[in-house]
Amino acid sequence: MHSISKTAGEATDRGIHPGPAPADSVLPTMTRDRPFAWLLLVTGVVGWLASGGLVLEKLEVLKDPNHVTVCDVNPWISCGDVMQTPQSSVFGFPNMFIGIVAFAVIITTAMGILAGARFARWYWLGLQTGVTLGFIFVVWLWSQALYSIHILCPFCMVVWAAMIPLFVWITVRNISHGVIRLPAGPTRILGESGWIITALLYIAVVATIFFAFLPVFVGTSGY
Repeated sequence: MHSISKTAGEATDRGIHPGPAPADSVLPTMTRDRPFAWLLLVTGVVGWLASGGLVLEKLEVLKDPNHVTVCDVNPWISCGDVMQTPQSSVFGFPNMFIGIVAFAVIITTAMGILAGARFARWYWLGLQTGVTLGFIFVVWLWSQALYSIHILCPFCMVVWAAMIPLFVWITVRNISHGVIRLPAGPTRILGESGWIITALLYIAVVATIFFAFLPVFVGTSGY
């Protein structure tokens, strides 16, 4: 018995709590362990594959500056053209390498939850910080694509699409589980509104793309 207690204590110190998760039937469905883990896994894999595709295309461009990427459709939809801009290497290396690492963390977290791991509050706060910074970065890149570069990168847009539910549901999950402490009223409202917030953000993305590229759609673009 003493040995078992010691092992449990050591696991807790590492931030992974042994044993079954507490009953979460009172929590919003998508913030419960298994549905939340599957959401992380699906969005993480989608984002990782899109980032991986960008890495492969970037390597081809580095080998051959005249390489035509698989998503070079026209002057307004082109991964290759976006890769040539300063915004594609904000920190001195291609942005897509950030995605490869970040989405791998999301996938690992999802697999850990599905395997029964329970992470400490500091881990969730760290994940929240990372996904929030990632979301802010993606919003900035999105604004640059629309209003400065005037070119859309399809693989980048897949990453945007993955980041939206990731940010929303990690935030809602952390609020619902008390990692981020809010009064009961806002906690309940946010727990019931996760998909609504996600849908509104998708609508905002589509609307801004439409209006930013309206001259292209109507055939009056001067770009």
